[in-house]
Amino acid sequence: MLQDQNLPSWLLRGVSELFPLQNSDESLFKKLERYDGVGKKLRVKLGIDPTGSDIHLGHSILFRKLRNFQDNGHTAVLIIGDFTAKIGDPTGKNKTRVQLTEDQVNLNAKTYLKQLGLGKPASRSLLDFETEGRLEIRHNSEWLKNLDLNSIIQLMSCSTVSQMLAKEDFCNRYNSQIPISLHEFLYPLLQGYDSVQVKADIELGGTDQKFNIGIGRDLQRFFKKETQFGMLLPILTGLDGVKKMSKSEMNTVGINEEPLSMYSKLEKLKDSVVPSYIELLTDCNLFSIKDKDPRDMQRFMALEVTSLFHGREAALEAQSNCEKLFLGEKEEVTEIPVISLNHAKFPLKFFYLLSFLKLYNSSSESRRSIKGGGVKLDSEKILDPDIVINSKDELVGKILQIGKKITKRFET
Repeated sequence: MLQDQNLPSWLLRGVSELFPLQNSDESLFKKLERYDGVGKKLRVKLGIDPTGSDIHLGHSILFRKLRNFQDNGHTAVLIIGDFTAKIGDPTGKNKTRVQLTEDQVNLNAKTYLKQLGLGKPASRSLLDFETEGRLEIRHNSEWLKNLDLNSIIQLMSCSTVSQMLAKEDFCNRYNSQIPISLHEFLYPLLQGYDSVQVKADIELGGTDQKFNIGIGRDLQRFFKKETQFGMLLPILTGLDGVKKMSKSEMNTVGINEEPLSMYSKLEKLKDSVVPSYIELLTDCNLFSIKDKDPRDMQRFMALEVTSLFHGREAALEAQSNCEKLFLGEKEEVTEIPVISLNHAKFPLKFFYLLSFLKLYNSSSESRRSIKGGGVKLDSEKILDPDIVINSKDELVGKILQIGKKITKRFET
């Protein structure tokens, strides 16, 4: 946590960097004081490009911080980057992103909002969609799709090639002679222009977004607006305990995963990263748990995080079921849908069985998923699609997990 005796602890918890520095022309604390004096609230921007369809725990850190601001009376400005998503953020990429179609972007955006809690009570949502004045949802196509060439040239005049190449991802690609398309330079300028349009006071982002947020400040200054503060939050380490949580690394926990799946993944997390999960994904008092045994800390974290997304009762049941599975008491585990093996004729290969049971659209898809590590049986990855199952007795009572969810328990 950053140390600033003036700012409230809820605001600073889990924050890696707040810029500009507090000794600049006006600190965030001074700005808050000034706004309070005239009854004004902060406008806190978070931009999301709907380039995928699932939100995982790594994404949720930013939404939780945005919710903190909502709960303290400020206005969350959630920008759906339906225009910029068609370009793609070059951050963290060593090649040009594949550009998405408008239909793909719009479908992903709807899925994102549903996962964030659209249509649900605020008490059961990541964001508060209910309380008046606490949330603005904007699509940046509102102002970007109508920019003419003169406006685009004006935006481009606000930055230089050397500035763009100072961005680590561009610099690495340039030095490695990996092509950079000119439209990629537009991405930080366009998302920075979002800050101008929505009059952002603070922009939230991961630690890899400092360059883009800084461009937003530059453009606000160019257009003679108050400049935003940048608030950077850590990138969550994935389940492997090493790399950042990412679908491409297959080390994620989706916020919509079933309670048992979520809990069982989290309680196996490496001891070294458990404290960061508690700090970034819960509101627990960090001082009160610092002396816990590492195993107790794992279970505590898994329960708290699962409770956040599924409620306490479901989380406690998941904890109990996980312990039963560990002890081999699978018959006592509740809430796992069953799938019958009655009509399958054994012996047969495992990949074909999953296809026969309609768990995949084809046997080739089943085979690819198994080879890619996407299938587990009783928490153990099955990597050989050609394993022969001689009889249903080899599977009855076992838990099948495909992808992110524990989907089925085999029965006769």
